[in-house]
Amino acid sequence: MPKMTFVERDGTRRDVDAPVGLSVLEIAHKHDIDLEGACEGSLACATCHVVVDPEWAAKLSAPTDDEEDMLDLAFGLEKTSRLGCQIVMTDALDGLTVGLPKAG
Repeated sequence: MPKMTFVERDGTRRDVDAPVGLSVLEIAHKHDIDLEGACEGSLACATCHVVVDPEWAAKLSAPTDDEEDMLDLAFGLEKTSRLGCQIVMTDALDGLTVGLPKAG
């Protein structure tokens, strides 16, 4: 099973199992990672904002216009910011690392 790493707000790294087909948001919830996802992955908010490690950012598919619009609402936006609900785990993403943005 693929693995991924969450870098929590305090800098703690958590390596977790990342089942293929689940979104980063779903994986976070499965492992009690503090990633909100208020709209439950329906692309109607930015509360699952994550910052993708630059090494991995280019390996993801480009964000849709809808995702870009929602990201405009996110606090602490960075060049590699994405919505966790829009990143779906595949075998090719084994080792993916994402950070949780600092709270505002």
